[in-house]
Amino acid sequence: MRYLFENYTFDIERRELHRGADAVSITPQVFDLLDYLIRNRERVVSKDELIGAVWNGRSVSDAALTTRLNAARNAIGDSGEEQRLLKTLPRKGFRFVGSVQEARTPAVASVAAHPGEQDPERIAGPELSCAVDGEGFGAKTHNGGTIPVPSRSPRLSIVVLPFANLSGDLEHDYFVDGVTECLTTDLSLFSNLFVIARNSAFSYKGKEIDVRQVGRELSVRYALEGSVQHNGNRLRVNVQLIDAENGKHLWAERFEKPVVDLFDMQDEIVSRLAYTVVTQLVVAAARRAERLLHPDAKDLTFQGVACLYKGWTAEYVGQAREFFKRALAIDHRSIGALSGMANVDLIAAFSLLTDEPTASLSAAETNAIKALSLAPDDAVVHLILGGIYIWTNRAVQGIAECEHALALDRNVARAHGAIGLAKVLMGRAAETEGHVLEALRLSPRDTGANLWMHFVGAAKMHLGADAEAVGWLRRSIETNHNFPPAHFALAAALGLLGALDEARAAARAGLALNPGFTIRRLRAAKPSDNPTYLAGQERFCEGTRLAGVPEG
Repeated sequence: MRYLFENYTFDIERRELHRGADAVSITPQVFDLLDYLIRNRERVVSKDELIGAVWNGRSVSDAALTTRLNAARNAIGDSGEEQRLLKTLPRKGFRFVGSVQEARTPAVASVAAHPGEQDPERIAGPELSCAVDGEGFGAKTHNGGTIPVPSRSPRLSIVVLPFANLSGDLEHDYFVDGVTECLTTDLSLFSNLFVIARNSAFSYKGKEIDVRQVGRELSVRYALEGSVQHNGNRLRVNVQLIDAENGKHLWAERFEKPVVDLFDMQDEIVSRLAYTVVTQLVVAAARRAERLLHPDAKDLTFQGVACLYKGWTAEYVGQAREFFKRALAIDHRSIGALSGMANVDLIAAFSLLTDEPTASLSAAETNAIKALSLAPDDAVVHLILGGIYIWTNRAVQGIAECEHALALDRNVARAHGAIGLAKVLMGRAAETEGHVLEALRLSPRDTGANLWMHFVGAAKMHLGADAEAVGWLRRSIETNHNFPPAHFALAAALGLLGALDEARAAARAGLALNPGFTIRRLRAAKPSDNPTYLAGQERFCEGTRLAGVPEG
């Protein structure tokens, strides 16, 4: 059954919400909430009834319920002020008031966890084929129908297997399944990532499985396994990324936290895992590409991105640039390579790896806009464009692009970090730490975490809190030594504190990574004309001078 209202399609069987032709990301609890309200749209549904139906009567705080109602409104283009579709009636309850039409789900349609993905469990018409990320599909027959099956595993292809509930409490199955389903949905938002649909993945729930067999059956290269254990007021999560071709473990993560609200915790688990999993997949794909005699544009793009994960030195940025150039020579419309080129030019200007930052930033903007013309809803490209705007004295526009990226994909933790940098350039450095802490909460082991710590260090220097700046900058360097700006910032902070021997040692470490860095380059970078920022930047220049950085 499908419910149609305004330009939305709410598909009960597939558990999908579409706005026009575009899939809308929605968590399981929010889907169930909308489902219940739409089914009972002829009457007002009380708070207790809604909690009983969606959460099986478990205790749910008013704040958690309000959060889910707001998420439901956001998903269908409504708001708490407008309440055009989902209305709150004080002291009575809630009612879906939109005009709804009912329609049967077409028998030949297929479920996709990612745009273009075909669910192998659904039978389709004859001679069906499709392409995902350039990977071809063949077909096999089943009970007289035709099921699309990848002719070879897409390079970035994954199945999120149902997480195991180790609590021994069946009441937590709903929560654990929700983690699996939300992670599947959020991973499907990443471009170029092929994610097996929920229905296919859940067919393995509770079964003893061989990951290699699962990989063959679903034609995926990677599998994500996990477990959740709820013990008292603490929650422990274990996750493993496995190569489905040989069964080898590629990466594992474990974290444990006190539980306040299970549903808020579910969101945090998914946010923490989504970006990290994608990062690990890109690294794995890059390693595979290294062994190829004739890599194509995607293989080269993976290698370029993996270079940037290592650090923002002249060496790694130069290597990444060459990979992206080679990719564009093969496919000039490659979104990954275009955004990669935009990113390396932005990095070159931001990290002061070039004497021509204006030209680098202009080239970066051209490539980012071209990538967005090909993929308007790519969150990462919006984030890169936001960074370009921020570093070219257009902080307000940059923040808007970062917020757009977050609207497209809430897991783009780097957008929070970029907004923190923008606040420094706007003369509002006191606000930077809050944005960075949010980024670290969402993705504490992000490959960009060292960059965010550097932003806080810079903000502290602009506030005159040089000792605090030293703490953040040391953390940045410990997280990734191959980031020259953090070394120079540390040198400046130590210089201002009078610790000249340590300042000079930090400056030497920075110059070993970026020999072309000079105070002249530092002054030539003019990302903002805000008077408060400029005063802070003058202190920074004085600190680097005390640390022995060349004038240039």
